[in-house]
Amino acid sequence: MTVEPYRRVLAIPGVRTLLLVGLVARIPVVACGLTLTLYVVGGLGRGFMQAGLVGAASTAGVAVGAPIAGRFVDRRGLRPVLVVTTLAQLVFWTAAPFLSYWPLFAGAFVSGVLALPVFTVVRQCVAAAVPAEHRRSAYALDSMLVEVAYMTGPALAVAVATAIGSSWTMALIGIGLVGSGAALLALDPPIRVDDEPETGAAAVRRREWLTPALFALLGVTAAATFVLAATELGLVAVLKADSATRWTGLVLAVWGLASMAGGFVYGALARGFSPLVIVGGMAALTVPMGLAGHWGWLCLALLPAGVMCAPAISTTIDTLSRWVPAAARGEATGLHGTAMTLGLAVSGPLTGVIIDGLGTRWAFAISGTAGLLVVLLAAPAWRRAPQPAMPPASVADAA
Repeated sequence: MTVEPYRRVLAIPGVRTLLLVGLVARIPVVACGLTLTLYVVGGLGRGFMQAGLVGAASTAGVAVGAPIAGRFVDRRGLRPVLVVTTLAQLVFWTAAPFLSYWPLFAGAFVSGVLALPVFTVVRQCVAAAVPAEHRRSAYALDSMLVEVAYMTGPALAVAVATAIGSSWTMALIGIGLVGSGAALLALDPPIRVDDEPETGAAAVRRREWLTPALFALLGVTAAATFVLAATELGLVAVLKADSATRWTGLVLAVWGLASMAGGFVYGALARGFSPLVIVGGMAALTVPMGLAGHWGWLCLALLPAGVMCAPAISTTIDTLSRWVPAAARGEATGLHGTAMTLGLAVSGPLTGVIIDGLGTRWAFAISGTAGLLVVLLAAPAWRRAPQPAMPPASVADAA
């Protein structure tokens, strides 16, 4: 294993800037949900259930809007979508501190539908900028940067809300989102390149790429985020039950660092693995985590599954970029984002029911088993997966 694959990726013109802008732009995006929660609980004086409903409305909006934004990117280009979504975020986050609960609930949904598509845009542009033979390393690097954003954004939201209040935090989130949209507009990365197949096509019919194999891939993607969200809730519940809540930040940081290490190793390997193997392995390694007794042992038990987290996400988007024609990549990447969002949205309440009804440690066994079941159900459709076209260099090497 060497760092040479990453050097090759970062040497491609525009990739360093794209990944850096993507990292900075994602920080306010990942802080949105927690900021809304802090405002509903602290600013409006409501309970966590009402805060959860606002978060669910925003999540539902993102799930609906992601493929729509992707389709518009495919047909109209990146700039019009960025302009509309940036203005929408400016309006919502400027008005949000002055809204009562139910207008905030409705606004959160609309804001979710018109969310700034940072995640999908960066991934789509990575596929356009990086040759197919190097995309696995590029997506592994992108997944590591996503981990950095998730470790930074919520922590900053809590720190700012504690220092100056949740209303001002919402205003700063709005400024951050507008800045993110402006940065992407200024960068204007290409969403496809001229020598890619189907680039000249005005549109690609969905039935040509929205196949049973792609539905299976989206299901496996949702299963991955389902297991990840259940693991996070399970960790928090175990630490609370063991009266070790003060160590929550440390445990989650260890988990995030394990994911980054796994992503680094996976991106540097000579060859990748099927999402069925990576996601199935992560789910299988999650099942026995509940057997750990003390929370300290649980912290060690989560490491094997933790190293599979970033590879699980990067391998799904890498596979999707190979299966889907360039002219439909925006919509397909949006569907990938929707699958991830649905996995997170479904996992929260179901894991809560498991923890309340059966106990904290059952969350790991049941969620891991559910992830394995989805992988097994996806396997038959995988056999009819489209064969990605070999890049020109690979064809020459094969000859």
